Amino acid sequence: MDRSAITEYAGDVPGGAIAVPTSKTGAWLHRFANPGRFQRLVQPIIPWIGWTALLTCTVGLVWGFFFAPADWQQGIASRIMYVHVPAAWVAMNGYAALAICSLLSIVWRHPLADIAAKEMGPVGAGFTALCLISGSLWGEPEWGTYWVWDARLTSVLILFFLYLGHMALIRAFDNPQHGYRAAAILGLVGAINLPIIVFSVYWWNSLHQGNSLTLTGPSKIYVTMLYPLLISTLGFYLAFIAMSLARISSGIMENRARALLLARAERSGS
Repeated sequence: MDRSAITEYAGDVPGGAIAVPTSKTGAWLHRFANPGRFQRLVQPIIPWIGWTALLTCTVGLVWGFFFAPADWQQGIASRIMYVHVPAAWVAMNGYAALAICSLLSIVWRHPLADIAAKEMGPVGAGFTALCLISGSLWGEPEWGTYWVWDARLTSVLILFFLYLGHMALIRAFDNPQHGYRAAAILGLVGAINLPIIVFSVYWWNSLHQGNSLTLTGPSKIYVTMLYPLLISTLGFYLAFIAMSLARISSGIMENRARALLLARAERSGS
């Protein structure tokens, strides 16, 4: 990595530490980790992603709630799936992205990985909360109760606690680097819960219905219900991306401002 690149993002790295890569893989990753380059790339597209997410969510939810047919067994309550299912998918894949950032932080000391994980955590927690709330509203008319200690519900609740634990660990240490490292370890360990969520309905007796969409088999949802569901899902993913990018961009600017204030304080105190 050349000296100018280091100088450009030195103040953006959490704690001010710069880990220069020692491998070709690390060098390639750090090439695309420059906060200045990241800011120039994402700031112009965040509004476009955000407005596209809003439009897509509106189309999918209006189509699903007002024009798509209700399920022949579950009736009108099944329309909650246009919120519940996309929120569940985004919650799980959001944590997968957080775990990938944790891996990049621990193995390659990726300069933006810790910032990205920190800022994605609250967004993922919000989608997980939406998944749990909408699932409870769906469960009450179908099961007669808002909550049961079912394998799928319990594993998603654990996912929510993992998000909260990650957020708390980052802020639990006086030294930010210690918080980032502890949270990265939790992010990797917590990824074990993701396949448990996916396969819980098959491994244990579950009130929760099985997966209606799989990569290896045909869809169990009729196309008039599938299309608005897929559109809503696209909108939820775009919303997650837009909010995460906006938070990461704000986090970079916050780190830069903090570094400038510390440098000014050191100069005035010397």
